[in-house]
Amino acid sequence: MEHVFLDGRVVLHHGDCRENLKSIPDNSVDAGVMDPPYALDSIVKRFGGNNAAPATPKEGSAGAFARSSAGFMGQKWDTGETAFAVSFWQEVYRVLKPGAFLVAFSGTRTYHRMACAIEDAGFEIRDQLAWMYGTGFPKSHNVSKAIDKHLGVSREVIGTEIIANDMRNSALLNVGKGEERPAYERDVTRPGSSEAAEWDGWGTALKPAWEPIVFARKPLIGTVAENVLAHGTGGLNVGDCKVFTWTPDGDIEPRYPANIVHDGSDDVVSAFPNTPGQQGDISGNERSVPLGGAVYGEGLARMPSLARKDAGSAARFFYSAKADGDDRLGSSHPTVKPVDLMRWLVRLVCRKGGTVLDPFAGTGTTGEAAYWEGCNAILMEREDQYQKDIAKRMGLVLSGPVARLHARTVAAPVEALPLFGELKTAPEPPVSRKVYGSFAEDTAAPDERKAKRKARSVSP
Repeated sequence: MEHVFLDGRVVLHHGDCRENLKSIPDNSVDAGVMDPPYALDSIVKRFGGNNAAPATPKEGSAGAFARSSAGFMGQKWDTGETAFAVSFWQEVYRVLKPGAFLVAFSGTRTYHRMACAIEDAGFEIRDQLAWMYGTGFPKSHNVSKAIDKHLGVSREVIGTEIIANDMRNSALLNVGKGEERPAYERDVTRPGSSEAAEWDGWGTALKPAWEPIVFARKPLIGTVAENVLAHGTGGLNVGDCKVFTWTPDGDIEPRYPANIVHDGSDDVVSAFPNTPGQQGDISGNERSVPLGGAVYGEGLARMPSLARKDAGSAARFFYSAKADGDDRLGSSHPTVKPVDLMRWLVRLVCRKGGTVLDPFAGTGTTGEAAYWEGCNAILMEREDQYQKDIAKRMGLVLSGPVARLHARTVAAPVEALPLFGELKTAPEPPVSRKVYGSFAEDTAAPDERKAKRKARSVSP
């Protein structure tokens, strides 16, 4: 089953991408831009040996890995049987044109498995991109608390602390609305045993702040020139993907795109050092440092350039795009990528009029990105809810900001509104009188008020 959107520019195939890929012709797609499941927590298939601790409930116990086997944030689709399978990437390899680039997001703990599968399928690993962000949350285990719990020792509360940007303290509703996750207060405790005191301050994980991206290419048929002329693939659109920075004079300075992209958040920007730009002029007759002595000669002459004299965080040298409510459009999907980021990646690897493949469409950001970049998109999505999210997104691509704002707003449930709530039989209210100024309001039960009116209407 499939749906067609935006005058045929975007096609959504429903169902398992492994089956849907079989219907795509050989060498017909210009680029692959996708966000496969990272399989960060689903460990059953990788570590579920005969001697492994149980991953499913057994004899009333949840099992050592029951929580992890549920997938990231409990999502059953977050498994590795597709993203880590060579056979899947061989199908992607088959449908892509020679020289086509493949861009695939991954997780820091599982990147190697996906990268190896992609390479084993026949792709050339050209580079690794880094998507850096400031909204990650640590899933660390407090070693000191664990020891006290293990020993059955209570801990003394010595204060409180404010926790912000922690996904555990809010429902996915906040993610879907694009709101910052609310901060909350929690107790700070003192170790209750000497063993716990020895491990106070120890944890088991770091705060995630970046995701690696496989940047691969299907082999060329010959030279780059031959491949580009024959298939329209093989090169990167460097000219239209430059990163623009501003000089102190207010001039825009284009910079060559790098293999780092980030979300522009304060956490990311502050992590880069403050770096001055080019402070002096370079004349055209200067020569660069020789590359290798007499073997390579004296090197090429530098191009003349004026001093930029800019300064600030080195993050300004890299592309920035941050996911907001307009990217999520009310979806509860936990890993929505910014549409601007996906547009930059599509623009980098696919020329206008080309077709982009995304077998893990999620909420359809790649499809929207391809549309705005003048490309077509083939999307595939298995989950019913996300298919609905894609249809919603495609219907809003050409809508204005007001319609998109309404789309990301969640209406209050009807049952919370007294006029539309379910009628319930309530006990009769007690008879009482409230006096407001010079008149009195009778708040007796309806039947009692009716009887009083009848009594007053009878002449003495």
